Amino acid sequence: MTTILASAYAVNPYKGSEDGMGWNFVLQIARFNRILVVTRKNNREAIEKYQRANPDSRYKNISFYYFDWPYILRAWKRKGQGALLYFYLWQMTLPLFVLAQKLKFDITHNLNFHNDWTPSFLWTLGKPLVWGPVGHHPKIPAAFVQSGKPFKDKLKNSMTWLAKKFFWNLDPFVFLTKKKSNKVLAMHSGVAKELRLDAKQWEYMPSVASEWHNDQKTVHGEGFKVLSVGRFVSLKGFDVTLRAFARFHHRLPENQKAQSQLHLIGKGPLEDYLKNLSKRLGIDKAVTFTSWIDRNELMKIYQESDVFLFPSHEGAGMVVSEALSYGLPVICFDNEGPGEFVDNSCGRKVPYGEYDYTVIQFANRLTELYYNPIQRKQLSRQARSHFEQWFAWDQRGLQLRDVYDQVLGHSQAAFSKQQFTPQTKNDAYVSA
Repeated sequence: MTTILASAYAVNPYKGSEDGMGWNFVLQIARFNRILVVTRKNNREAIEKYQRANPDSRYKNISFYYFDWPYILRAWKRKGQGALLYFYLWQMTLPLFVLAQKLKFDITHNLNFHNDWTPSFLWTLGKPLVWGPVGHHPKIPAAFVQSGKPFKDKLKNSMTWLAKKFFWNLDPFVFLTKKKSNKVLAMHSGVAKELRLDAKQWEYMPSVASEWHNDQKTVHGEGFKVLSVGRFVSLKGFDVTLRAFARFHHRLPENQKAQSQLHLIGKGPLEDYLKNLSKRLGIDKAVTFTSWIDRNELMKIYQESDVFLFPSHEGAGMVVSEALSYGLPVICFDNEGPGEFVDNSCGRKVPYGEYDYTVIQFANRLTELYYNPIQRKQLSRQARSHFEQWFAWDQRGLQLRDVYDQVLGHSQAAFSKQQFTPQTKNDAYVSA
């Protein structure tokens, strides 16, 4: 059995996002391989508690090792403040910890954080290196940054993009990580472009996936329920969500308006801005804002919804896979993120254009699905099928198994390049 040494900074089975993805990737690797996981000490309690409460045969293939700098050397780190800098330094010194533990392994895998602009130092251990899934959020088009949002938010977006460009072009360790990686797992096609990767060096692998449950059946009630989930930040495009829904809603006959509802679930710095925007647009009575809720309650809301509206500019989107798993057609941008996760069989994509024109196009997609319940039902069936084929966690395990075989020279073909390629404009497959 092949032994994988994985650096996984964030692993917590009780959390979602980065931590939850880290946990699920570890379980998938353990299906076919032995895995030695190096993670932070603050993850230990949750991991051990979950393992005691949820027995799993895969645990026998997993060994956790907990590494952190002494508190006195990381006292400057406070929650989100300094997290990326500490991650960088943590990665830099992790090989020393591995050497001190005298661990034996065949492949190194830098598993998360999932960004392509901070380096790994596992290549210094002299074994084949798999890097990823890594990705980045593409630059938000200027028209969508300037759309009435607070200046502080605009400044943050600009500074973040400048920081990424600096690391991609000037950090020697990012260059070395790219050069030394036997395989780069890319969350979207933009990764290969920004890192200038050779076609043979990378595979397409979104970090997003979800569990399939037998009870994931959409319960359609009366009316037309539109759902959107995520942090209230510019990246997620909730201003487009509100403006598009407003255009769609105001077109409806008066006797049908009460039947169309938009539910926004999330929290973030733009919450007040979005609530005020909904009032200015005259849709506040049709829009419900809900803060983060218990996962079981969220799953119920997925089941009761009709469409998932997600004009996010990001390069990933865990909620997209969740929506598909519940049979929700997804309306999103035709971009390097959700636009590569969705095709015309299970949703609708809108190309970038001028701000107002783009809003109208999203509104038109809502109108199309509102007046075509039969089409909605077909898209719902295909959404579940699309999820099972591409976004169930077990698919990630199969792909990782084949990637490791390639790296060790045991396989000539890649699961991902033959079967798991991103959808782009006109739903054509991208040649890897």
